[in-house]
Amino acid sequence: MNSRKPSPIPADPTIPQGGPVIRAGRPTDAAALPATERSAAQRFASIPALAWLATGDVMPAEAHLPCIAAGTCWVAEDTDGAIAGFLSAGIRHDCLHILEFSVRQDMQGQGMGRALLHAAMLRVQQTHMPGGLTLTTFHDVAWNAPFYRAMGFEELTSPALWLAELLAQEEAQGLPPGSRCAMRWRAAEKG
Repeated sequence: MNSRKPSPIPADPTIPQGGPVIRAGRPTDAAALPATERSAAQRFASIPALAWLATGDVMPAEAHLPCIAAGTCWVAEDTDGAIAGFLSAGIRHDCLHILEFSVRQDMQGQGMGRALLHAAMLRVQQTHMPGGLTLTTFHDVAWNAPFYRAMGFEELTSPALWLAELLAQEEAQGLPPGSRCAMRWRAAEKG
């Protein structure tokens, strides 16, 4: 059982003036999202056991369209208006589940990921989703579970059946057994 109290939404990251714009995804953005994910995945090349992810499959453009239509896809723009990152999520049961979250390799470490995650957290808070914001991620990759923990997520030791099935599916697709976990962030109740 996970007894940790819900977390407040972390403060908006401080982004320098002229920094990225976070906005709702548009249908015309979908074609650019796979290349953004591919760029972000290059970071895995530095981890021998996961290096194959740098050239592995990415979420196809058409898979982002339902998220865009539902208003659960956000993009970060760089100072030139190009897509620098995105977060695509879908509503699953009583939560918003992150399907893919990527920041272009040349734009990582500048607060875009935190800003995109913040947009999804605000949606969960505004729509009062009791299941919160969920995802599956790597336990020990610095920009995965440790990053999410710093943002107020908790690891689910007993995830809901659908999350457990998703973790099993990820292993069946080649991810190292036991390397992944399910995590959740829940908005603090106002009282």
